[in-house]
Amino acid sequence: MSNTKSASELAYLTVKEMIVTGELPGGELVSEGDIAGRMDVSRTPVREAFLRLQVEGWMRLYPKRGALVVPVAPGEAENIVSARWLIESGSVRALVGDARVRAELVGELRTNLVRQHRLLARDTGQETTAAEFSAADADFHRLIVHAGGNPLLDAFYSGLRERQRRMTTHSLARDPGQIEQIVEDHTRLADFIEAGDADGFETAVDAHMRRVHGLNESGTR
Repeated sequence: MSNTKSASELAYLTVKEMIVTGELPGGELVSEGDIAGRMDVSRTPVREAFLRLQVEGWMRLYPKRGALVVPVAPGEAENIVSARWLIESGSVRALVGDARVRAELVGELRTNLVRQHRLLARDTGQETTAAEFSAADADFHRLIVHAGGNPLLDAFYSGLRERQRRMTTHSLARDPGQIEQIVEDHTRLADFIEAGDADGFETAVDAHMRRVHGLNESGTR
């Protein structure tokens, strides 16, 4: 029973990562047998994984036909960016007055930026680089929210992580060269936090997210 659970969890994590990184693109119909064959496991853990992914909104199951990878819905990118902007801006405003928390956060962000620079040094056209960079990008922004000290917002933001990664991976597939600009943007965001400039951060993070995901300028909020 333990082995079945482990196989099911592995299948779930593997298929979800394939969706997030675009290996299984939105709109594609996949079968339990195909995934089971790729992973060299039986169909049972894959079936359990598909059911779990359907509940989370990543897949839609069609009996005897397979599972449809749910594409990014119209307006989803705008909604996610707006939610992230509100949470990240609020988190920075909550922490900038505490010099100790701010210094700790900046140190963590600089460490994350070292990781980003290492990935930037690779061939940005590689799919593995895009997948790893999307994870580093998501972790960078999550550090900011976590430092804000609101566990409810932290948990909510954590739930957006994989959808954020999927959007970033799609953006990098569209323009792999923008990794350099993203790293520059992140460096500026860390600088604003270090300076205690919540207004500057708020404006910069909005422009950053919208540019990365190909959204129009926000205008007046």
